[in-house]
Amino acid sequence: MKILIIEDDLAFGKMLHIYLTNKKFDVSLVTTGGEAIPLFSENNYDVIIVDLQLPDTTGLDILEIVKQKTPSTQVVLMTGYADVTTAVKAMKKGALEYISKPFRPEELLMILNNVNLKETDTAAATSPTVAAAPKKTTSKSKVVPKDHSKLEGTSDVAIKCQQHIQLVGPTNMAVLIQGESGTGKEVAAQAIHSYSDRRESPFIAVDCGAIPKEIASSEFFGHVKGSFTGAIADKKGYFENADTGTIFLDEVGNLSYENQIQLLRALQEKKVKRVGSSQEIPIDVRVISATNENLREAVAKGTFREDLYHRLQEFTIHVPPLRERGEDLDKFIAFFIKQANQSLNKEVQGISKEVSIALNNYSWPGNLRELKNVLKRCVLLTTGTHIPIEVLPHEVLISKEVTNTTSFSTKENEKQLIINALKQAGNNKTKAAELLQITRKTLYNKIAQYAIGEGND
Repeated sequence: MKILIIEDDLAFGKMLHIYLTNKKFDVSLVTTGGEAIPLFSENNYDVIIVDLQLPDTTGLDILEIVKQKTPSTQVVLMTGYADVTTAVKAMKKGALEYISKPFRPEELLMILNNVNLKETDTAAATSPTVAAAPKKTTSKSKVVPKDHSKLEGTSDVAIKCQQHIQLVGPTNMAVLIQGESGTGKEVAAQAIHSYSDRRESPFIAVDCGAIPKEIASSEFFGHVKGSFTGAIADKKGYFENADTGTIFLDEVGNLSYENQIQLLRALQEKKVKRVGSSQEIPIDVRVISATNENLREAVAKGTFREDLYHRLQEFTIHVPPLRERGEDLDKFIAFFIKQANQSLNKEVQGISKEVSIALNNYSWPGNLRELKNVLKRCVLLTTGTHIPIEVLPHEVLISKEVTNTTSFSTKENEKQLIINALKQAGNNKTKAAELLQITRKTLYNKIAQYAIGEGND
């Protein structure tokens, strides 16, 4: 089957191209309608997969042109902004399918398999044996761990991250996950593993920053009894334990240069040798790595090997920080409150209006990890049904984003923040003003405005 992909998100388009090529389709990729339209007459495409929104046109316009020039060509529209009205328009104009991003590659494969079946319907009508053949339109179900719901969201950056995870998952490519601490890079790695054919095999997570370089070889590749002091028995390393599955190298940039050489050799040769042994052990492992630093800069500085970098970075996924996922914050809050309730045997139902304002205005430098810890603490301290502002940590209350006088959303919230700061400072107004990041004069004016009780300087 000959397929043309028209997708302006180059990374997504390339991954789709690789996936379908691996499934033995003849695939071409362009990024604009202007590139695609001249190809319609020159090539006899069976299917055109086109994004609804392109830089120079729309998928609906492409659909009309295709149906005019080559009516037999099937068109599949895809978009991250699906709505019923557009779907109806697309189907009325002759689209084969309308698929919403993010989607699993298997969904698209099922659609393409149906195209093959439709092409053989006429021939099958004369052959009872063929006509009775079952339609194989299903694929193996993907078992995705429940924790992956933390990654799902409706923000643009979240949708793009999900698309890339679901598309690269079924491949065997080495993936480098980039993102700040606490953004959920290991959760992303687990999701990639669960979308792969290796999902029934081990997923081994390794914190590269926590392994002393002196014992890294033993941890990664294992050792034999007596190979060094303390080696009282044979031991398998992480790579052997991950055989046929996935190994996740978290904070891979922390590996020493010597350990990088050993890792590169194992990846190139697909074999490992236990410390103290001359026997090579073949391994079949997919490598997913993660970092919160810029490995390109590390390569430029000479602290990270360039050949290893390219070996690990066949495809890169960026996990966005929480501050870029404002649309998803409420979902994360509900998720972590539910988790905390289960852990602490509590029945907190939600957050107060003031807490919602404070949480939405905070920048979350620790990302999802920090949000989870803050909410667990708040659930523990809450005696009612909703988390009150009094139990929020002071760093959330006194953040610049919350306390800037131009940022207050309600007078009640502003008053409460001042009261909390005064308590935190032991009623010392100079210290309270510093905590609130406002001048002492402004603080006095606010105290008078809200009739807050006088304290000692």
